[in-house]
Amino acid sequence: MSRLSKLCRTVIVTSCLLLLVTWPSFSQALDYEPKILMVTAHPDDDVIFSATAFKTTRLLNGVVDLAIVTNGEGGYRYSTVGNYMYGLELDKEEVGRAYLPGIRKKEVMAGGDIMGLRNYYFFDQVDDSSSLDVNLPMEQWDTDMVRRRLKEIILEEGYDFIFTMLPRAGTHAHHKASALLALQAVNELDPAERPIVLGATFFGQSGGTVNYTLLEGYPLTEIRPDTEPFTFDRSQRFGFDDRLDYNIISNWVIAEHKSQGTMQMYRNGIQVEAYLYYALNADEGIEKARKYFRAVNEAEIYKREE
Repeated sequence: MSRLSKLCRTVIVTSCLLLLVTWPSFSQALDYEPKILMVTAHPDDDVIFSATAFKTTRLLNGVVDLAIVTNGEGGYRYSTVGNYMYGLELDKEEVGRAYLPGIRKKEVMAGGDIMGLRNYYFFDQVDDSSSLDVNLPMEQWDTDMVRRRLKEIILEEGYDFIFTMLPRAGTHAHHKASALLALQAVNELDPAERPIVLGATFFGQSGGTVNYTLLEGYPLTEIRPDTEPFTFDRSQRFGFDDRLDYNIISNWVIAEHKSQGTMQMYRNGIQVEAYLYYALNADEGIEKARKYFRAVNEAEIYKREE
């Protein structure tokens, strides 16, 4: 038998053995397998949800999909190091706009493999100006198409939750606009068909607070003032001697976005993922969200018995 044949046989046998490995399941923490759609503006914004997404897919037998509104071409401004990785002058506007949409799709799917994402929906809207004015993207984008597709996807998949970025006044206009479009799409559905919509932000350390009520001029963005944020602390420990934590997952995801230099600066910079309950949601959804995040916090990566 040739060396190549032996190698192929080894790979095949090893792959088959890996398929026989079964990891402990924690789906009993919930009486259903959660389905989530994350809606973001750019092909790296999903990092904000990464630890919760990982726990949902890997430990709760759930499904997480991702919808991205823009094509990410505006990331050329932060692609200086990416020039060396991809052999292109990505930080030159005309080059970045030509190549980054394809490059960043590959990067986001590589990061999604780490989180266990299932489907990706690319709406390919222009990633143009860097602004705080939410009206700019709402005028530039084909918002009717985005809302229509979101409604179609939501109705087809029957999600339990939608995660958006929290549309704070001081955040990027695209982040605010993507959240607003998701809220508008859900608001146009029959109440019985609506998933629970949560706005995500983060803290650099545990014990942080959220100073947010709504984005002025857009009442759909209001949160429930009587409902505390649902959280997951990435510093939760696991593994041998509790030496590991969930920043590992987030850092792996960040590392896949090699065209985006500023994204690398977020390594270990987010400790707590926080999810706020929009006022759009029904009262009865609060308990469902509370049980889901209790399961997220309680589900543990198995510890090998010595």
